[in-house]
Amino acid sequence: MRKIICLCLFALYGCASSTQTHLDTLQNNFSNADFENATSDFSSDTAPEKQNNLELLINGIALFHENKFKESDSVFEEFNKRNLSSTNSSVTREATGLLLGQSVNSYKPYMMDSLFVSYYQIWDLLALQDFENARVVINQSYNRQQQMSLEYKKLIENRKQEIEPKLQEIIDKNTSDWLVFNDIMNPALMYLSGIYFLTNCDFENAETYLKRASGMVPNNTFIKQDLDLAQKHQKPQNIVWQFTETGFAPRLREQNAGIFLPTIGMIYFSFSEPYFSQMSVQPKNSQMLANVDAMFMTEYNEYRTNEILRSYTSAVSKATLQATMYNSHSSNAPLFGILSSIYTVSSSNADVRTWAILPQYIYVTRLNTTKSNLKELIANDNIESELKPNTNNLIYVRTVPNIIDTKIIKLK
Repeated sequence: MRKIICLCLFALYGCASSTQTHLDTLQNNFSNADFENATSDFSSDTAPEKQNNLELLINGIALFHENKFKESDSVFEEFNKRNLSSTNSSVTREATGLLLGQSVNSYKPYMMDSLFVSYYQIWDLLALQDFENARVVINQSYNRQQQMSLEYKKLIENRKQEIEPKLQEIIDKNTSDWLVFNDIMNPALMYLSGIYFLTNCDFENAETYLKRASGMVPNNTFIKQDLDLAQKHQKPQNIVWQFTETGFAPRLREQNAGIFLPTIGMIYFSFSEPYFSQMSVQPKNSQMLANVDAMFMTEYNEYRTNEILRSYTSAVSKATLQATMYNSHSSNAPLFGILSSIYTVSSSNADVRTWAILPQYIYVTRLNTTKSNLKELIANDNIESELKPNTNNLIYVRTVPNIIDTKIIKLK
């Protein structure tokens, strides 16, 4: 009987680790620029409307790297339709998580996931030279940021004294004092939006976004240069902005803990622990724009206590059930005990799902498009010939150990 229990528990623990293994494989595929297999291996279906939230995020960015910008934008739009609010929960979702484990629920995106969707949609649309819809996405992201700033306030009551006096002023007056949101609101999205408006001579909107970006990354001199142009109503001339993404965002690993409780015995519960990438290198002449490690941990830390409490509460209730089954006087008590043991382990997993292929850091370089400057950007002999003279250009670069994915986009 005990051997049967042990075999069942071993099999279930193996299942619990399969998500971690799957995400590890996903990162390896991306490191080798194997985007097609990364997409097909992770997806349950090729149709976006049949994919779950995490599949949509992964497939959207994979299509972007394959230069399938229209398809990538469509996948992200499907994600947006399903996730109008990234902060809402439900009684049904919480009850399902307590009874069956959090991984049974569909993937609930982090707030930063939704902002990264807007960020990559803007890149998609700029690559397609679809400036009109790029503006639509920026406006949508503005509304989402306003909502999230209020929801984020609710999450961080322990920082209430720091946030509350500044929050309404920031929202109402669009001041530059956005440092309180530097690790939640994605400065890269802010700056990219500001560049879009600046190169389109929409100086009022450019100033709004560049103020926010500068407030969130106050030591970045490149943002200050563009903010100065916006305030003077001057369009940049022959400028190239290179956004470089390096490394991978934190991954989550499942950890287990045990506590002895009188009358019940040992209870075991699971929780997640972050695991950080060690492969990121800052490009020459660049400045930090977004620290995704910090963005992730700011949000994760607000949820972690609740995660552990939920897991502990669930474990106590299941252990009580297990003890009751074993100690009943029924002739089927051993069988009931086995079943309750299997249920306890199978439903006590931690949710380790994340958008695991996001970058760890985003850096920016801003230069005039002279021949000497271009050679400083990236070790790519074709980059100079692809840049059009007398124009402003964006360069997107994604670096991981085995690839450098480069996209050059002409701006107005």
